[in-house]
Amino acid sequence: MQSENRFFEDFVKVLNGAAGTVAGMTREAEASFRERARDWVGGLDMVSRDEFETVKAIAVAAREENLLLKARLDALEARLGGAGGAA
Repeated sequence: MQSENRFFEDFVKVLNGAAGTVAGMTREAEASFRERARDWVGGLDMVSRDEFETVKAIAVAAREENLLLKARLDALEARLGGAGGAA
């Protein structure tokens, strides 16, 4: 009976070692995948959220300025058109 217990103890030790090895391989594979994904995404020409928000704010300001300039131009054209028609 003692030899059977020893067999099962050794068998459990082997299984525990295999489980530890599989867990280690899993962690290593996950780390490798994360690193490759980070490299792939880093290679893309993407902008950060801050850069995007800055460009968006500049575009909104430029659009507002264009509307103001258009209104000034329309007013000047109206004045010139009115003065030209009277002359």
